[in-house]
Amino acid sequence: MTKTGASRQVRETRFQAGIMAPGSRIVPEEVPIAFSYGGSTHAVMMATPQDLEDFALGFSLAEGIISNASEVVSIDPVEVGAGIDVQVVLHDDSAEALVARRRRMAGPVGCGLCGIESIEQATRQVPPVRPCALAVTPQQVEEAMQALARAQRLNRQTHAVHGAGFFIPGEGLLAIREDVGRHNALDKLVGAVLRAGRKGAEGMVVVTSRLSVEMVQKAAILGAPVLAAISAPTALAIETADAAGMTLIGIARGAEFEIFTRPGRVRGGENADVA
Repeated sequence: MTKTGASRQVRETRFQAGIMAPGSRIVPEEVPIAFSYGGSTHAVMMATPQDLEDFALGFSLAEGIISNASEVVSIDPVEVGAGIDVQVVLHDDSAEALVARRRRMAGPVGCGLCGIESIEQATRQVPPVRPCALAVTPQQVEEAMQALARAQRLNRQTHAVHGAGFFIPGEGLLAIREDVGRHNALDKLVGAVLRAGRKGAEGMVVVTSRLSVEMVQKAAILGAPVLAAISAPTALAIETADAAGMTLIGIARGAEFEIFTRPGRVRGGENADVA
């Protein structure tokens, strides 16, 4: 069986209306995905095996391995054993910088915060997003979240994956990526935006998960001035977004949402009188 399929059908026993009966359900795949640079494995993530070129590109940018897509020569996913080894070839300067970084690493690499050496790196402040003219209306925030939900084909089948989308006012949803891991979905989206030749400053990132600090860091590295989610942010995510100059929107459900940082980018709503 190929490991590159996003889902599979499994047998189940369903309890419904007081009756046990055999049935089936489509569930997402979850396999080990290794990222190898110059023949050496840098990280292994548990992920949905689709959009792996986007995943590798977005992961490489988020982890500081590259600073732009042009530093990548090639990306080649290869099935190996129980998983997939995504082999990334970098241009010489970037490859040499990664080798030097590996020599300085104090411990093993794992999932989530990959290749970090200290608490300071885990809570690193990202560079501020560049000033831009982007502003969104409350209607566009609602439109973006609805477009993301409609575009989640894998989640409609499985009800078990996260989604991340890039919405450009006036154009709509440029790209959407899904994965069992929320960080993975956002890395895939970042890669898709880069491969499309677009800039983060052109639109807003919308996600179906809670807003952890890693989600803010990844969106800020892309350069997106607005990040919106269906769930709430953590305190550190709010602090990081504010320091980066990002507008952070949470609890975006229907026509209502909450703005936690930089509300000036959301224009068109009425302000309530303050007693």
